[in-house]
Amino acid sequence: MITKEAIILAGGEGTRLQSTVPGIPKTLAPVDGRPFLDYILNELIQSGIQRFIFAIGKEHRQIVDHLQTQYSHLDQVLVLEEKPLGTGGAIMKALQHCKENTVAIVNGDTLFKVKLDKMASFHHMCGAECTLALKPMKSFSRYGEVKLNRDYSIASFHEKTQVSEGLINGGFYLLNKRLFLENELNGEFSFEADYLEKKIGQRRIFGVVQDGYFIDIGVPEDYFRAQDEIKKLP
Repeated sequence: MITKEAIILAGGEGTRLQSTVPGIPKTLAPVDGRPFLDYILNELIQSGIQRFIFAIGKEHRQIVDHLQTQYSHLDQVLVLEEKPLGTGGAIMKALQHCKENTVAIVNGDTLFKVKLDKMASFHHMCGAECTLALKPMKSFSRYGEVKLNRDYSIASFHEKTQVSEGLINGGFYLLNKRLFLENELNGEFSFEADYLEKKIGQRRIFGVVQDGYFIDIGVPEDYFRAQDEIKKLP
């Protein structure tokens, strides 16, 4: 089955990047002369996504202006958080505007070049409620490590620590809307802490390893690294 809709979480203020790109939402931080959001959208469009739901926060005006100016042709919905809802609350609110039952969820500060068709096939084959794209990584401490069971269900999430080699949560998900809404999560909550970590072993949450290009520009060091790496991508 083809996934046609995506929720882009673009409500983060990017406090760690403010000293580097002051006054600009982090999803619009310029990378090689273009807003970072453009790379995310182009990747999703190439993967077959046709409808976009943007979860935006209080610093939304610049994002709205960019989308209206550069992407007015897209089938898009803008969902404003009038008060902070956390990643989970933002997803929950955005889901009310989704027409499909299988929805891709991506972070607005992360570019992960996944093979969406294969990920979707895995997701449906497993009857998953949520499928995480997991990135293999070496010598990392910025991200928590994810462990899988033999059937590729999520076994555990580990706190951030120095890891020589392992899998990280790439911030790219496929979500079964109907099953997810059964959790009756409301208000402000963290998708990662209050859903993924608390529901493993209770809900059908799986991981699929994807080794495509990955960058999270949430900290200055990786933002500067993106300047050199993205221009070299095919």
